[in-house]
Amino acid sequence: MRLLLVEDDVMVASGIKLGLSDAGYAVDWVGSAERALEVTARETFDLAVIDIGLPRMDGLALTQQLRQAGHSMPVLILTARDALQDRVQGLDQGADDYMVKPFELPELLARLRALLRRSQAATSAVLTFGPLELDTAMRQASIRARHGDQAAQPLELGPREWTVMEYLLMQAPKPTNKDKLLQALTGWDKEITPNAVEVYISRLRGKLEPHGIALRSIRGFGYRLELVPLPPAADVAP
Repeated sequence: MRLLLVEDDVMVASGIKLGLSDAGYAVDWVGSAERALEVTARETFDLAVIDIGLPRMDGLALTQQLRQAGHSMPVLILTARDALQDRVQGLDQGADDYMVKPFELPELLARLRALLRRSQAATSAVLTFGPLELDTAMRQASIRARHGDQAAQPLELGPREWTVMEYLLMQAPKPTNKDKLLQALTGWDKEITPNAVEVYISRLRGKLEPHGIALRSIRGFGYRLELVPLPPAADVAP
């Protein structure tokens, strides 16, 4: 998932960006509302984290302008203000959630996961597709054999494989746009080519196909997860 962080305090922004990046998000940081409006006019983000105390245009005005411009991504407001009126105003301006500084990173991550689930119409931190299960809170993947009653086995995913898998599951059974996957994999400070998406898709195919999950390519668009029949389980000789 690709996040936009709007925070004018360099030290605070660096800490938040590091924590979000370590959690597997692609994070782009800007230090002003004006810059945020520039980048959102030409690029797509899955969620924005906006500090309320920005110079010149504050975070509330930025949120309002983003909504007026038609941006529907979830917005989480960060602020040092704890007055009820400030929280009410932030929500009325179009914010989806509100956190008061100082805060603990695990709570921020939990709130972001909840907002992203809501935006993708997912109701649980655990995403499933057939025998595949992705626990986004624990960052654990597992897959169950479709023949027999074996317990689910851990599925090892690299950081970028996880990002692609999470995005595909949130969209399933709808197809996922390849450009969206590319944006979810990287921010401005990391170069990645469109062909790199094919590399991660290929790796995931190798891990999913033995369990009856296909990753179909949709020409000119992207990819879709599909369940496919498995051959009957081989008889075991006595």
